[in-house]
Amino acid sequence: MLPTRKKAEEILKEAEKCNPGPWGNHSRVAAHCAEKIAHECADLDPDKAYILGLLHDIGRKFGIRHLGHVSDGYSYMMSLGYDEAARICLTHSFHNQILEDYIGKFDTSEEELSLIRSKLQAVSMNEYDRLIQLCDSLAGAEGVMNIEERMEDVRKRYGDYPQEKWNRNLELKREFENKTGKNIYLVVEKETFRL
Repeated sequence: MLPTRKKAEEILKEAEKCNPGPWGNHSRVAAHCAEKIAHECADLDPDKAYILGLLHDIGRKFGIRHLGHVSDGYSYMMSLGYDEAARICLTHSFHNQILEDYIGKFDTSEEELSLIRSKLQAVSMNEYDRLIQLCDSLAGAEGVMNIEERMEDVRKRYGDYPQEKWNRNLELKREFENKTGKNIYLVVEKETFRL
């Protein structure tokens, strides 16, 4: 289950009132990228991709948390009955499906950590999981970024960026370029799209 596009936009707008910050526009840019790439892929629904991109960081509604935003987002979306969005809240941070993928503080309770670990182990990654992971690493708060620059920005803010995750992002970019037959930066309108 997923909210409509309009409802997803309302959920994000409401969430930003609780915890204002650049994460809201980052989510909008990720949604834009996801929709554009999905348009070029026969097996992906652009509306669904947009909604998932828009809600991937919705856990940030509940305050300034690191790993906690993953469990907050998952639990919040599940409470609304949006299990597909809940899944993306979980998977967008774990390219290799391991907790060590997470960049930032482990600021969760044991219960939250256990939830993330068990749900992550149960997931079989699909194209939407991979798409949002890619779009998360393309999306700045003002527009589309070069993927290496975005990862470097994250490394500067958090002091680290695991090499395996870095490599996986570049791999995802290549995979979706092969799938679309186009340069990803052209597909997502890197040079022209601005919020």
